[in-house]
Amino acid sequence: MDTVAEQLPQLPKENIVGEPSRKNTAPCVDYISHKINKKDPKANIICAPADHLILDPISFTSTCLNALQFVQKHSALVTLGIKPTRPDTGYGYIQFETEQVADNVYKVKTFTEKPNLELAKTFLKSGDFLWNAGIFVWNVKSILAAFKSHLPEMDEMFTNELDVLNTPGEVDMIERIYSQCTNISIDYGIMEKADNVYVIPSNFGWSDLGTWASAYENLDKDEAGNAVQGKNVMLVDAANCMVKAPHDKLVLLQGLDDYIVIDTADVLLVCKKENEQQIKEYVAEVKRHKGDKYL
Repeated sequence: MDTVAEQLPQLPKENIVGEPSRKNTAPCVDYISHKINKKDPKANIICAPADHLILDPISFTSTCLNALQFVQKHSALVTLGIKPTRPDTGYGYIQFETEQVADNVYKVKTFTEKPNLELAKTFLKSGDFLWNAGIFVWNVKSILAAFKSHLPEMDEMFTNELDVLNTPGEVDMIERIYSQCTNISIDYGIMEKADNVYVIPSNFGWSDLGTWASAYENLDKDEAGNAVQGKNVMLVDAANCMVKAPHDKLVLLQGLDDYIVIDTADVLLVCKKENEQQIKEYVAEVKRHKGDKYL
């Protein structure tokens, strides 16, 4: 919380709220929605990750204003979907109806979590699938009604403590409640179950930087398509690679095409970019055989 206050000094400190433990996104959304509702029961809310890259803030602002206007008038849960540029297997996908219900607002048909490559190619070709950016917009009453319907046990814990919200006793209360909350995402807990979910197709230069492909896409590249971070990296007959190495270490790579190479003090990773989604499996293998030392 101190870091947030330091980086966003314009925010009142009482508006910066922390979680006592990691419980995925549903508990924190339920918590903050009740807290906001107690102060302003007509509030409209944007729920967005803090670590995403947005290159076109003007377009992003315009899209958010469109979403806020829609949820102010409708009992709707809106998600911002990103028009895909490649068949990425690291993102979730949103399928939407072709007929809009308002200006650039469409009913959601299905959510698909991280498809395989062939399915991702099919999604891209169809034209009615978007990347799930994890950016949501809703009226506070709409999201609280969704929690009451789809995650009633979790919501009841917060509802039973409404008198304590926005008081000095809130910190102790949240410590107690969080330990009992289910570890579940807002996507699984609410968005995939609710029938009033809508999407706004968007294009504001978005990346969650959560995959090597997205990181590579947003880095400067040389004439051979190599994205290099490291002062002493030398590439010979190499193309379309992403390389990260310590500045004081000489790294020479020859003959690689479309590889990820990450060199740290105690770990060297060399992996084809097309297999990056398997890195999580490799990490699990490392943990199984070598413990946590290299993680």
